[in-house]
Amino acid sequence: MRKLFILLLLAAIIPAVSHAEDKRIVMIAGKPSHGPGQHEHRAGLLLFQKCLQNVPGIKVEVYTNDWPADSSVLNGAAAVVIYSDGGGGHPALQADHLQQLEALTKRGTGLVCLHYAVEPTTNKGQKEFLDWIGGCFEINHSVNPVWKAEFKTIPDHPVTRGLKSFSMKDEWYFYMRFRDGMTGVKTILNAVPPASTMDRYDGPHEGNPAVREAVAKGEPQTVAWTSERPDSGRGFGFTGGHFHRNWGDDNFRKVVLNGILWVAKVEVPPDGVQSTVTAQDLEQNLDTKPGRKPQPKPTPAPAAK
Repeated sequence: MRKLFILLLLAAIIPAVSHAEDKRIVMIAGKPSHGPGQHEHRAGLLLFQKCLQNVPGIKVEVYTNDWPADSSVLNGAAAVVIYSDGGGGHPALQADHLQQLEALTKRGTGLVCLHYAVEPTTNKGQKEFLDWIGGCFEINHSVNPVWKAEFKTIPDHPVTRGLKSFSMKDEWYFYMRFRDGMTGVKTILNAVPPASTMDRYDGPHEGNPAVREAVAKGEPQTVAWTSERPDSGRGFGFTGGHFHRNWGDDNFRKVVLNGILWVAKVEVPPDGVQSTVTAQDLEQNLDTKPGRKPQPKPTPAPAAK
């Protein structure tokens, strides 16, 4: 009888201990932005949460419509993922949020920035982003054209597990600002931008003489990267993610899901994160935006006779 009692007690305790040890990944979705199907921050992160739900050892929390009202939810996070607009409207640059992230990174929390969220401002946030994720978009230096990137060579890294050569049309930022000498930074995806990426006039996001020269020379450009900090913290930057439909591509989605796990110091599966996304999944949780047609209400089932 005593043995039975002990076994029952252990059965009750062990799952609770295991759950308590799960690493928390906190995702922050920025406010609605751009037109329908673009910058769908909320829908994108909720999709990632669904894709990661069967990965053991983690708990994914998604906070939508900007920075969490209760910032204490960030405490103890293994990784923070930000998918939002950038520049002066970046949620990390508001109030004391940079200081909050500074405190977290000093404790080893990793940081992932997706698409526009890789852009702080040169006066606020750039130094920190270089420290935390290894690179960032810099106005009057980096550019943000829409182009089809061909990823022909995939490097050996946990973030690329299960990844195959692929191509994708997106608003891929490039000519990014990185740490001096790329110290601690590893290119994950790079491609050679076509000449058409320089069709726009010079401007803060559009073009400049230096980037035009690099494109003319056919220099490969890094559009996704990992970084490691001296304190063992990790970062991941991914410049794609403008078009929500692209998350339906297995490779495009997998590199980000793998990157999130790696930054949280969770072992990436040998074949990467396996997930399935349907056309219906891509229609879920989209922001209400001007020009978006209302979703049809489901037809009610006929009443039972």
